[in-house]
Amino acid sequence: MKNEAEKVFEALGDSGRLTVLTGAGISAESGISTFRDSGGLWDQYEIDDVATPEAYAANPSLVQDFYNMRRAHLGTVQPNAGHRALGRLEELLGDRFTLITQNVDDLHDRAGSRRLLHMHGELYKARCADCGVAVEWRTDISLDDRCESCSGSMRPHIVWFGELPFYLEREIPEACGDSAVFFSIGTSGMVYPANTLVSQVKARGGFCVEINLEKTAGPGVFDLQIEGKAGETLPLLIAELEALL
Repeated sequence: MKNEAEKVFEALGDSGRLTVLTGAGISAESGISTFRDSGGLWDQYEIDDVATPEAYAANPSLVQDFYNMRRAHLGTVQPNAGHRALGRLEELLGDRFTLITQNVDDLHDRAGSRRLLHMHGELYKARCADCGVAVEWRTDISLDDRCESCSGSMRPHIVWFGELPFYLEREIPEACGDSAVFFSIGTSGMVYPANTLVSQVKARGGFCVEINLEKTAGPGVFDLQIEGKAGETLPLLIAELEALL
């Protein structure tokens, strides 16, 4: 990874910002199934039945049960070496670093990431369906649970299909607009609007890197593409980068 690290270092310079986008691939390495996997939790449900506002309106008990199962499963898995490597990268770069994740698990948090934007929400939070207040929530959410602020009903703090992701008004555009280097890790590039971030960075002259099991785009999109598991490639890349910083 020495040559790859040198390219990243050259693009980053002494004061450049680095922004990371992670997708389901990095968490899949820890044992969290995605809705594209076979044999996982998503195989038992149709997306339209558990991951849309319409589904929640039609059958809130089913939706709550689904996310309660996902929340319980999250307690059985651990961050992998890829998560920890990104935590180390943040330590090295400080406020020059931002991590944007599409994942709703807390594996980045547990691996030490703090400059972290959960654009699709968090499993370990619940949100009031009326006033929008989000609070920490580690146990099951039931239809009887009520918001302490307004007595509204509590729902999973998850961005469902058809809903607007978080941090799009300010934090994500600022991070991407200022980035000298952009990492896209473990994401298929199929989910809007996360799949537009690399083009935003590229349009401003940023150096774009893809780390994935396989390439998702041609070389015109990414300046550097590294094939392999995040848990295997990231520690090597960041160790080489640390030697240069």
